[in-house]
Amino acid sequence: MRAQEAIRSYHDFDLAREIDFEELEAFERPEITEARSTGNGRGRRAAPMPPLRDPRQAASARGRGATLNPTPRFDKQETSVFDDGWDSLTADLADLPPLRTTTIRDSSRTAIAWNQSPDLGFDRAVNPYRGCEHGCVYCYARPSHAYLGYSPGLDFESKLLYKPDVAALLEKELRKPGYVARPLALGSNTDPYQPIERTMKLTREVLEVMERFSHPVSIVTKSAGVLRDIDILQELASRNLVRVYISVTTLDAPLARRMEPRAATPFRRIQAIEQLSAAGIPTGVLAAPMIPGLNDAELECILQAAAQAGARTAGYILLRLPHELKQIFEDWLHTHFPDRARHVLELIRETRAGGLNDARFGKRFTGTGVYADLLARRFTRAAREYGMDERQDLTCTDFRAPTAAMVAEAQMNLF
Repeated sequence: MRAQEAIRSYHDFDLAREIDFEELEAFERPEITEARSTGNGRGRRAAPMPPLRDPRQAASARGRGATLNPTPRFDKQETSVFDDGWDSLTADLADLPPLRTTTIRDSSRTAIAWNQSPDLGFDRAVNPYRGCEHGCVYCYARPSHAYLGYSPGLDFESKLLYKPDVAALLEKELRKPGYVARPLALGSNTDPYQPIERTMKLTREVLEVMERFSHPVSIVTKSAGVLRDIDILQELASRNLVRVYISVTTLDAPLARRMEPRAATPFRRIQAIEQLSAAGIPTGVLAAPMIPGLNDAELECILQAAAQAGARTAGYILLRLPHELKQIFEDWLHTHFPDRARHVLELIRETRAGGLNDARFGKRFTGTGVYADLLARRFTRAAREYGMDERQDLTCTDFRAPTAAMVAEAQMNLF
């Protein structure tokens, strides 16, 4: 099916619904994988964590991505669910209220997260939020919630931390003597335009700092909410200071709703690419993650649809399942696709040296083996065919810290 026909055939069920590359596995040794043992105490298969299969919890989590809320790997105690004899786990499930989203103030004292990963195209990032209400079941950032004492499962998408002072902290760091500008990734761990951004507007505040300092920035999002900031993005684009990448995992709206329940529909994301490109903002597409046996057959179709909408560049990432994400994704797969779950997991292991994750640098994003090599070749060919294999560096030489006089002049221009 051609891309245009495919896009027209998928229904945009709910336009109001709403990867990025953070070095999540910096805490892992690159030689450790799930299923291998090196004989020196590393790489041993960990005992599986029992899932929290509380029917009451599952009933209240309708409309969420994860089907579990596993105990964080750092907790010394685990919670076991059992029936006390009064049918407390099954009574009146239909009357339970939905799982509510809770926002929590993040008291971080810094805004920029630095990394030295050879896999990443940037060495610094800003994430206004921790946790993500989009609820993407495959999100590799889920295990990072365990460092905060929360579960990477349902907690990740319902207990959200926000950094109210992120813009002020960022400006303070950019003014430090000796700071050298390089492209900064916005939303590299969780989506900067997830639903709470509509009211908190922390991402917009960060972009305003970027604009004042003439600092280059790249944005990754799967939300059409990025269109709200098209005025700032146009100004940055006029100085070659911004790239926007829209993440499109699938063009199949029903599949997207299962995998990414609170993210924008695929059609809406393609529309966002079109609108950003029409506004003169360099826009690319990330076909990520590609899940063997589930959505990887759509790779060429996604790139074609994005190219026709105006995307200039493209990228892809193979599914990776660090830490608790193995358990979360497996349970989701068996819940929603019991007929193909075993086959999908076998294909994933084929691309991950026999495990469900391979944290080695140089292998994390692309995998290994025949299946992974074929996916890489398909991407390279499609990107070349649709003219999406060119790269242009952002401008870093215009960076400057605004003086008091410049700030006053900018404020006067508002009147």
